[in-house]
Amino acid sequence: MTVGDSDARPVRYAVVGAGWIAQQVFMPALAQTGNSVLAGLVTGDPEKAKALAAKYGIAAANVCDYDGYDALLRSGAVDAVYVATPNALHRDHAVRALEAGVHVLCEKPLADSEEAAQAIVEAAAASPAKLMVGYRLHFEPATVEALEIVHAGRLGEVRLFSSVFTQQVAGANHRAKAGNWAGPVADMGPYPINMARHVFQADPVEVMAFAARGDERRFGEVPEAVSVLMRFPRDRLAQFVVSYGAEGLDEYRIVGTDGNLHAQPGFDFMTPLKFRLSTPSGAEEHNFPHTDHFGAEARYFSQCILEDRAPQPDAVEGLADVRVALAIEESLRSGRPVTVEPVRQPLPPQRENVGELPFIMEPDLVHAAPPSGE
Repeated sequence: MTVGDSDARPVRYAVVGAGWIAQQVFMPALAQTGNSVLAGLVTGDPEKAKALAAKYGIAAANVCDYDGYDALLRSGAVDAVYVATPNALHRDHAVRALEAGVHVLCEKPLADSEEAAQAIVEAAAASPAKLMVGYRLHFEPATVEALEIVHAGRLGEVRLFSSVFTQQVAGANHRAKAGNWAGPVADMGPYPINMARHVFQADPVEVMAFAARGDERRFGEVPEAVSVLMRFPRDRLAQFVVSYGAEGLDEYRIVGTDGNLHAQPGFDFMTPLKFRLSTPSGAEEHNFPHTDHFGAEARYFSQCILEDRAPQPDAVEGLADVRVALAIEESLRSGRPVTVEPVRQPLPPQRENVGELPFIMEPDLVHAAPPSGE
């Protein structure tokens, strides 16, 4: 592959971790990007390996278990990896790829500790390869338009951000287990955390959090729900609730001195996003097509690779959200507000990077299921 050559062959991806997200949306999405192909697979499940390799035409030499990961990275058969393993394994799989000169698209959260996130930041800075964190909403039209409206001042001075993001998670799902940095803060929290940071164009300076478990046995290892309050510079406030034990709800509201914007749904990829804008001049309904968030982010990242451009959101963006999530969990342990050291002013998503590929999904999964277990 020749960097900067628009006629170069597509970027060849290996998927590392063939769970629900990887199988249902990422793997089928690559086929419609126009500049990316699925060329490798890393999984510890031999049945997944065999079935998925046959479905997507992956060469047997490019399918391996985790013990074969380094050999695949050195083989020259793949240009990039999509890291979709449990959160605690992101550092290992991302750093090894970067050290091998293989590009990395890493699912969020970037890592399970600040030390691990910093290690990825440093590995990305030292490598000729590129790293991008999979904030799919940065390539989705409703999210980008909402932020453009906010930053254009149509709501006046923005003072408040509020979000409710809930779902039902089966007790057997790995998200309900204490290992691998599971639970609603790490799993769902990056969505309202990241959106609030981009709304206020700043990192929060202080957080306070409360957890609830109820009496269901499935939440013996992680909280059922967490409520968070974040203070931003200039005394602006954000709050959100994430839950594993409530009916699915997905919304946020941005409130300014001259109007508000209410998105419902605001984070989901299985349905079209939309929002209602209310200002002194009246109310406007903004509806958007059902787009493929994963195909859009992969197409953009591949274009950055082909044109030798630095992608956004980068590892530092991932570090900023990890730092906030860790502060939230520290507040849960201590019962006190926790100060957050800012990382940097967020770099806003760009309109030209928004993708409008049609939404597609693979309904037939191999040893994988959505969080609800259905």
